[in-house]
Amino acid sequence: MKQVISTTAAPAAIGPYSQAIEAGGLVITSGQLPIDPATGKFPEGIAAQTKQSLTNVKAILTQAGTDMDHVLKTTVFLKDMNDFAAMNEVYATFFTEGSFPARSAVEVARLPKDALVEIEVIAAK
Repeated sequence: MKQVISTTAAPAAIGPYSQAIEAGGLVITSGQLPIDPATGKFPEGIAAQTKQSLTNVKAILTQAGTDMDHVLKTTVFLKDMNDFAAMNEVYATFFTEGSFPARSAVEVARLPKDALVEIEVIAAK
């Protein structure tokens, strides 16, 4: 059985999907754009957008009763792979060194709302 996870501390879904689903001891988030849930706007630049995307992920995981230390896998979608180093610097601050999750990072042609980054995770409950 699956359970829908939803919180107002992260941006609402902008389509027919859930912020996250919990099933089988896992929490799987949808890709989180860098939308500030208070303003509905993106911050400027890759560092600020990475921080906001991961802050949104963290809020969803908190609502699900888990946290960033339980993230098993992340997928990072970048508009420009030249932003990888700046994204990576911010990304590292959200996880405990020595227990980083598995990760894929890919450049994509375009992200929703022309974001610079979108991040999704799979976490253990």
